[in-house]
Amino acid sequence: MQSRFFTRRRTTIALGVIAAAVLIHLFFNKPAPAPSTMTTAAEIADLEQTVLADGKIEAQKQVSVGAQASGQIKALHVELGDKVTKGQLIAEIDDLTQQDTLRNGEAALKNIQAQRTAKLAELRNNELSWQRQQMLMKRGVGAQADYDSAKATLDATRANIDALDAQIVQAQITVNTAKVNLGYTQIRSPMDGTVVAIPVEAGQTVNAIQTTPTIAKVANLDTMTIKVKISEADVVKVKTGMPVWFSILGEPNKRYEATLSSIEPAPDSINTDSTTTSSSSSSSTSSSSSTAIYYNGLFDVKNPDGVLRISMTAQVYILLSSVKNAIVVPATALTSRNGMWYVQVMNANKKIESRLVTLGLNDNVRTQIRSGLSVGEQVVVSPSSGDVASTHPGPPMGM
Repeated sequence: MQSRFFTRRRTTIALGVIAAAVLIHLFFNKPAPAPSTMTTAAEIADLEQTVLADGKIEAQKQVSVGAQASGQIKALHVELGDKVTKGQLIAEIDDLTQQDTLRNGEAALKNIQAQRTAKLAELRNNELSWQRQQMLMKRGVGAQADYDSAKATLDATRANIDALDAQIVQAQITVNTAKVNLGYTQIRSPMDGTVVAIPVEAGQTVNAIQTTPTIAKVANLDTMTIKVKISEADVVKVKTGMPVWFSILGEPNKRYEATLSSIEPAPDSINTDSTTTSSSSSSSTSSSSSTAIYYNGLFDVKNPDGVLRISMTAQVYILLSSVKNAIVVPATALTSRNGMWYVQVMNANKKIESRLVTLGLNDNVRTQIRSGLSVGEQVVVSPSSGDVASTHPGPPMGM
């Protein structure tokens, strides 16, 4: 009796173990669900093909106001952000030396002018003496020696006056130069604009002998210039006159529009390139092959509210081409076979068929379909296994 009890118990345990093993096997080896097919409808939309590039905002016109006189800065008459007009006084340099030089020059000029006045009186007297000698000689009572002496004295006086005239010219030049140098001690704005930098302070000594020290920087902020860096891969597609727009970090949703006005013929690196010898040319070529090359495109935009500031970063879009009311599908819906493009269309019976299409513009997100597809048709964007034989990246830009 006890033997039969233990036999039934062992059988029950064995059956339980087998059942548990079967359940575990079924749980971990259940077939994966069939992947679903995602579709989207072909729709009407406007499409733009653009080049995206980074830009830097600069003042359309900016000048460094320098000092042409050496000395101590006596006073600064502007502050950062001040509006200035052309000719407005910005700073003064101590002018004691220049004032003394001018006074010395003016005194020397007056001295020479006084000498000339005296010589003119002497000339008149000598002319009278010579005229008397001429009369005496005509009467036959004059001496030839006296006549010759009077003539020589007259000629010498005239020569002295000519020399004094030349000295007066030289002295006048000295005075004019002294006045100019005195004017250099007053630093004035060469244009209307805004003071954007003052790299000096009152009391500082500047030396204009070797270099021209900058006293202030003045910029016209009413119109800003955007310098956009266009890669060498894109610059061949970009032309002057193309529409552009950009946004700034502080206002990402505001669009500033303009027209590309110029493209610089060489990159900025040309200012630092050194290829004077064959060896340096070889190393330069090796170095440039690993360095990205960018060409500057330029355009202006009005800045009436002063929102745009110097050195701001701009995200710039250059419009290469555009199309309106085009039939578009996601670029991921396209497949390529034998150089032709297809989309997978799901018909009303939920069956997928391959459709040959002709492409238009592509912005890397959506692609224009010129023929082969109608608005509203469902195209496959995420095919299940077996739906598509081969899938390739979207078409190249500009098709």
